[in-house]
Amino acid sequence: MRNEVYKKLARILDTLPNGFPETENGVEIRLLKKIFKPEQAEMFCELRLTMETSEEIAARTGRDPVQTSALLETMREDGQVFSVKFGDTRWYKMMPWVFGIFEFQLHRLDKEMAELAEEYEGYSKNFFSLKPQLMQVLPVEEEVSPVQTALPWEKVSFIIEHGQSFRIMDCICKKKNELLGKPCNRTVRVCMAIAPVPDIFEDDKQGRVITREEAYSILKKSEEEALVHLTGNTQFGQVYICNCCSCCCGVLRSIEKYGIPASNVVNSQYYADIDVNACTGCGICAEERCQVRAIEPGDVYRVIKERCIGCGLCVSTCPVSAIRLVRKPESEIIVPPLTENDWFEERGKNRGVDFTLLK
Repeated sequence: MRNEVYKKLARILDTLPNGFPETENGVEIRLLKKIFKPEQAEMFCELRLTMETSEEIAARTGRDPVQTSALLETMREDGQVFSVKFGDTRWYKMMPWVFGIFEFQLHRLDKEMAELAEEYEGYSKNFFSLKPQLMQVLPVEEEVSPVQTALPWEKVSFIIEHGQSFRIMDCICKKKNELLGKPCNRTVRVCMAIAPVPDIFEDDKQGRVITREEAYSILKKSEEEALVHLTGNTQFGQVYICNCCSCCCGVLRSIEKYGIPASNVVNSQYYADIDVNACTGCGICAEERCQVRAIEPGDVYRVIKERCIGCGLCVSTCPVSAIRLVRKPESEIIVPPLTENDWFEERGKNRGVDFTLLK
């Protein structure tokens, strides 16, 4: 009977537009058992994608209000639900596997969970086969030419300037790899959460509250370490900026590991271009900066356009300024969905899943 609740939970997670595909060996069930107690799994299956108070959830599901409130609090602490507090009222809703439950396991991640997550590779292959992509690339802003007008959602500064609260936390992908004996030599505390409401992270124990100025400094240091800025693939409402390397990040790693075209994995409006007449063949761009092996060596270097994600990291450190970011032709640009809800609707339609009852 207990096994059935985990199968139900897995089906619900796979009904969400993000997806949570079934595997032949059932590793996804073992992963859910590691994260959820049976009563927590049952509660999750009764939640929705819209915010509700514990009282509203109890009334809708016929549960005891006191027990419901206590259970939801344990689930919040265990990173199984999304929750925010406005004034004296706390709100809850279900969230997808990624970006959601997995990233919220940072404080509970141990070697066993890391091994299960690593084994669950089928998810990555399935996830990147459909549009819209989960994430979009935010290029190094200084490397976008003034003659190429960057739209608001393509700019790091747009997200930061519209944020009111900021939090920095460890990258769960880097932490997972460390537990698996594959530590990254780059900065680990680089995952940034942004909220449009002041003081929203004050009681959050997952990371450290930072100022807007600190946020800019962290992003600058990430660029220096050749970390790619990634955020939600929407025009508005982005609530995070990940700073990613291909040795740890499941998103970037999938380009090479599974041979998935870069344009299927992340949304990007630019690509890098090398002036072969100016290139001196130093190799910094290919050997130290590019996270997706999009630059081929030779007497001079050239960009493999279909692999390039337009991050601009190669441009910023070219000693002879032989590289530039070029905006893709309009026929190749995919405008992101307007908001997360629009992303859900488009993704759900493309996956052929009906999540109406979960709204």
